[in-house]
Amino acid sequence: MAVSAFTPIIRASPSPSFTLSTSQYQSNFIRTRKVKPGVLTQQRYLPPIAALSDPFVLEIAESLEDSLPSSSSSGLQKLRDFASESLLSTPWPSRKDEPFRFTDTSFIKQSEIIPVSSPTPPESSNHISAFEDTQSLNLTIIDGYIIDSLSQLSGLPDGVFVGSLSSLSSNEITNRVLEFLPSSEPGDLFWSLNGVGSPDLVVVYVQEGCKVEGPLHLRYISNEGSDKESKKLPVSNPRVLVVVEKGGEIGILEEYTGCDGDLSYWTNSVMEIAIGEEAKVSHSYIQTQSLNSAHIKWTSIRQEKSSTYELVEVSTGGKLSRHNVHVQQVGSDTITGLSTFHLSAHSLGQVVFDGNIKVNRYAQQTDAGQLTRSLILEPRATVNVKPNLQIIADDVKCSHGASICDLEEDQLFYLQARGIDRQTARKSLIVSFGAEVIDRFPSADLRKKVELHVKKLLDPVVPSKVASGV
Repeated sequence: MAVSAFTPIIRASPSPSFTLSTSQYQSNFIRTRKVKPGVLTQQRYLPPIAALSDPFVLEIAESLEDSLPSSSSSGLQKLRDFASESLLSTPWPSRKDEPFRFTDTSFIKQSEIIPVSSPTPPESSNHISAFEDTQSLNLTIIDGYIIDSLSQLSGLPDGVFVGSLSSLSSNEITNRVLEFLPSSEPGDLFWSLNGVGSPDLVVVYVQEGCKVEGPLHLRYISNEGSDKESKKLPVSNPRVLVVVEKGGEIGILEEYTGCDGDLSYWTNSVMEIAIGEEAKVSHSYIQTQSLNSAHIKWTSIRQEKSSTYELVEVSTGGKLSRHNVHVQQVGSDTITGLSTFHLSAHSLGQVVFDGNIKVNRYAQQTDAGQLTRSLILEPRATVNVKPNLQIIADDVKCSHGASICDLEEDQLFYLQARGIDRQTARKSLIVSFGAEVIDRFPSADLRKKVELHVKKLLDPVVPSKVASGV
């Protein structure tokens, strides 16, 4: 068992150009044109780089395209075409690639990838969400598809839109949203696969000066899955674009779960957030998917002047779980806070943190810090920590720190001296270890439910309301 907590707080002052990344961008070397659905063809006038193409990657890309409806909005097609281009020169990652040096993706590569072509709502909605607040705004996404019948969006204030790109009726908002679709510098392979295979684009738009009271709950449910002994791996590609204009504010709770805790599936998700001047986004992220699943997530944030972005994450699920966070501060006086807690509840658990803070020449007076603390609770568990600072500016305050250890014997002795048995003392200290992150969630009810969930993972016999979906 391995546990890791990461809590950076970044504040940038005059004219910063700052990037926080857990994955490197790869260049797009080749262009393509689409002859018909499912077929990508290299244009003849470009250099012969087809030898760089990975057959396994192209096979997945073609199966994703074939699973989608032929009709789509021009904006979504633009995204798919751009992502398709990058895939032609992007191989499947291996341990030789620096961003994946400590991440084994063979679980996916050795599986038969099957795109989910249509959503199948669960027979019962009682267990859809372990952290549901029936009073909050919520949007349900099953295997990458919006399910309106299980969503609750009534009460949205004027100037706020939540829904699919295809259902946008305002040309003005549509044109504004399309400005933020990528046209250069894609993310890694998984970002591009999502761009090719996403059935629709979920749009969250907050107009200038609008403040949304209460969180918007995005519930991602993986309903299609295969037996853990099977080689089949259904894949879904939910994608969300959040645009918050100048002075706007919104809180977003992302929750990833599955209807059956033993199923194997692959959730390949992307969220992109554009935050305008003086705007604020509070982002809560909870991942409790099947322990036999693959969960790969991209979160990309662009912050304008005097904006604020705060992420609080608790991740406990997945046989393979990876969260790439990329933050770009393009204005002065921006504030970014990232707090994450990861629990690998397995005796052979492996945890990886690869954080990189880049401070460019003109990002003077930047104040940035990284702190990573990890607990190794089993002899064969592994933690790999690689904090990085790349600083060109000369007037900054930047630091990083990391620690890896087991629980302190003095702390265990203190609790045992007060009549608490050693096993209970260990579990209490682990929960306390994660409490620094859990306590940052904006809702008291959410904090309590997350804590109960962690306790249940540490001791399955403990009764928990979270398990029943109450």
